[in-house]
This record gives sequence, C-alpha cells and structure tokens, in this order.
Amino acid sequence: MAETARQNDIARRLQATTVTSHLMATFARVNLAFERGEGVWLVATDGERYLDFTSGVAVNALGHAHPRLVAALTEQAKKVWHVSNLYEIPEGERVARLLCEASFADVVFFCNSGAEAVEGAIKTARKYQAVSGRPERYRIITFEGAFHGRTLATIAAGGQKKYLDGFGPPVEGFDQMAFGDLAATRRAVGPETAAIMIEPLMGEGGLRMVEPSFLRSLRELCDRHGLLLIFDEVQSGMGRTGELFAYQRTGVVPDIMSLAKALGGGFPVGAVLATSAAAKGMIAGTHGSTFGGNPLAMSAAAATLDVMLEPGFLDHVRRIGLLLKQRLAEIKDRYPALIAEVRGEGLLVGLRALIPVGELVDALRAEKMLTVAAGDNVMRLLPPLIITEQEIAEAIARLDRACGKLNRALAGAPAAAAGRGGGRREVVR
Repeated sequence: MAETARQNDIARRLQATTVTSHLMATFARVNLAFERGEGVWLVATDGERYLDFTSGVAVNALGHAHPRLVAALTEQAKKVWHVSNLYEIPEGERVARLLCEASFADVVFFCNSGAEAVEGAIKTARKYQAVSGRPERYRIITFEGAFHGRTLATIAAGGQKKYLDGFGPPVEGFDQMAFGDLAATRRAVGPETAAIMIEPLMGEGGLRMVEPSFLRSLRELCDRHGLLLIFDEVQSGMGRTGELFAYQRTGVVPDIMSLAKALGGGFPVGAVLATSAAAKGMIAGTHGSTFGGNPLAMSAAAATLDVMLEPGFLDHVRRIGLLLKQRLAEIKDRYPALIAEVRGEGLLVGLRALIPVGELVDALRAEKMLTVAAGDNVMRLLPPLIITEQEIAEAIARLDRACGKLNRALAGAPAAAAGRGGGRREVVR
C-alpha cells in the first residue's frame, strides 16, 4: 500500500508540472500584467506604460491610485475591516444617505457586485408583489442584448445562449422582448408579471441607447398595471454618462435600481436603490450579505461619491465626453472601411467596427492603449472620468495610428477578406 501511495503521489506531481495556472480557465486573459497605475495610466510588469481606456471595465472611474481613495482606504484599514451586518456600520449609513439624496431612492441595500445587486433588485420586486397580496406575480420582462450578471438568475434575465449553455434549465420567471419592441412588451404583461427590467444604456449589448420615449412608455405601462420598473445601472451609473445616474438624462424615474462597478472606485461594492414603497417587503431576515456594506467598501464608496459630487466634476465628464465623441467622429470619417458608427454617451462610448472587433482591440493594445470589446461588434472606450483634454488627444493619436495600420493591411488583403466584419470576441463585464 505504501508503494501504491508513493506511485500515486509521483503521478500527481507529474500531472501538476503540466499545469500552467491553478486558476480556472474561465477567462481568456491577455498575456499582460500590471504592477502599478496612476490616473489614466497603467504600468506593466515589463515597464511599458499603457493608456487605460478600459478602467477595469468601467470600474476605476477616478483612475488608478487616486489620492482621496488611497487615503480613505488606508485610514479605514487601520481601524476595522469587517464586523458583519449584525451591528450598525456608520460608514454605510453615510453612503446610503448620499445615494438617496442624489437619486430617487429612499433606501439602499449594500452587496459586493453587480450581479448581486441585480439579484437583490429582482428579489425586491418579487417581494413587493407578494406582500401586496399578489404572490402569483413573479415574472420579470427583460430585453434582448441585455447583460445583467453571471449568477443563475441573472443569466436567465439576460437570456443570452452563450451564457446559459451547460448550466441546466434556465431559472424560471423571465420573459425576454426584442430591443425597443413596445407592442410586444405590452402583450407580454400578464397576471404573473411583477416588473420590467432594462438598462437605460446597454454596455455589453453594444452601447445601444434606449430612447427616452420608450422608457416613458415602460413607466406608463408599469403604473397602469401595478408593476415595478427596474433600471440596471451597474455599468451606466456613477457618472459615466455625464450625470451621476443615466436615468437622470431620460426624465424617467425607476422604482428600483441596481448599482455597482464604479461605486467603490475600484473596491468591490454593489447596491440596490429603491423607493420605500418598492422596498416595503424587504424586512429583517428577507435578504442579506455577509460582506455587503463592510467598512472598507463603504469608505471607498464614500470617498468616490465625495469626489463625484463636488461642483464641476460631472460638468467635466459631459464636456470631455463631448470632445471624445467629436474626435471619434473624425476617426470614423477618416476610416470608413473600419468604423461604422460612434455610440454612447458621456465617457461610456464605443465604435462599431466593420472588421472583427477583436482586431481593433488588439491593434490598440499594440499602440499601448487598452480598450474592451462588447456585443454587436463594438469596441468600448471607458477612460477614467478624470481624463484630461491632453490625454484625449493622446488616445486619438494612438487610435489613428492603429486604424492606419489596419486600413493599410485591409487595402492589401484579398477582395474576399475585405468584406469580413461579423467577428466577435468574448466580453467580460
């Protein structure tokens, strides 16, 4: 038996030597790592500097190593990190107050991620109907192209086959409509419908804007039938569009909103915002989170909000966002064989490519500029909200060089290859 055990141990060690990473292979990572960052720049382990137009996928809204965030986390780290929600967390009370004062909401629930925030929004809507005497109302209407997260419920809400495959029957309770199809949405409302959930500006779905008129119609539909309107602002919230929240650009107010990504400026934190009426079923014991609203996360969120709510901050985002879109329009006009369209609002913008979007992302990375792909063959440009005009000019210069090289390669390619453009790259929220 000792010999058998020894042989088994040798076999395990030999097998281990063939493993290149002990991480699950769930991410198609680029062979690139960073050791530090400052503002809109990242420095790789080989010393190369990269202009960051990904921001950790719309997370690092204040850039890297922002002094206010560093100071807040450092100070809190010397005090207490975690106590659980068995006790009051004063930092959480302050962040909740700031969020409510800046939005439609009366109450907030803190969690750790965007997917958790969307899950919380779904539970809040269902519980509202149950305590209102309508427990049969649990279904939620969603829209094609949406991305709401990677949990079993949120992939069912998004409805995309590539995320659903292999995980068994989709979680029941979601009715997906074609993007912008109001007639179908009206027909979908039935006796089991609890809410309608939508991203006012789709991120992963190709930076598609939802028309305010459509959102107004959804608000009217919800009011008429006693439904709740949920806005998923995990990516579009926290200043990205030039307002603190994207809904503020539309004139339409939701009942519930999910928030995450930039809320902590890079520290993991998510939130469910709701009116008191919508959250009336969320009483003690109905929902929870071990780490949600912990002192470190709340310190980061408070510092982030303090910066964003300072006079002039959002004015800067609107002004610099307009400049970026104008310069991107110049690139589109200069390279009509590569770029079909400029999309988005504020600093949540993108280029719909006529070549496989992965080629455009790779070409930018070769120019030491980081971007990220999205659906509908779109490349997202998500710089930190603190970016300057000079840094915008530098980004456009790098984009121009990358497009110039791609354009020359395309001009020299066989005619059959010149018509390509339907390529896709897996995107990561």
